[in-house]
Amino acid sequence: MEKVIRLIGIDPGLRNTGWGIIDIVGNRLSHVADGVVKSDGALPLAARLVQLQDGLVRVIEVHRPDEAAVEETFVNKNAVSTLKLGQARAIALLVPANAGLSVAEYSPNLIKKSVVGAGHAAKGQIQMMVKTLLPGATLNSADAADALAVAICHAHHRTSPQAMAERAVEAQAS
Repeated sequence: MEKVIRLIGIDPGLRNTGWGIIDIVGNRLSHVADGVVKSDGALPLAARLVQLQDGLVRVIEVHRPDEAAVEETFVNKNAVSTLKLGQARAIALLVPANAGLSVAEYSPNLIKKSVVGAGHAAKGQIQMMVKTLLPGATLNSADAADALAVAICHAHHRTSPQAMAERAVEAQAS
């Protein structure tokens, strides 16, 4: 019997951090859960980051993934927004790493290419393909759909020679 590997994909955002859990058995993917961790925009930045941390810790405690993947941040024209998104992304990297999970990172274009077949796919195309690849996924939000896309991308790339070499280097460094 093949081993079940559970992955969490995370789409970081300061206001809404999407998360999606999938199981892999061989080359089959199945939807487990998805959702969004929200922060209160009226709170100071530090308190919002704590809300994101606490929410992701709960998701990991409940679903017990084996590995994590996080979408890399793209740099936009507003430096302040980019810095705040970077801080939310740090939480998205820290929480699974603190739980002992290996954490992979993927560019937005690679995620889109892995799910849709084109690196510049529209959000609607991504949501449609996520629903196709993960029957039963309800996709509570675009952020959750994006997080599931991150998990699907990781499922496709986690055993590539490059990914395995990068994880080996990580393991030696720790």
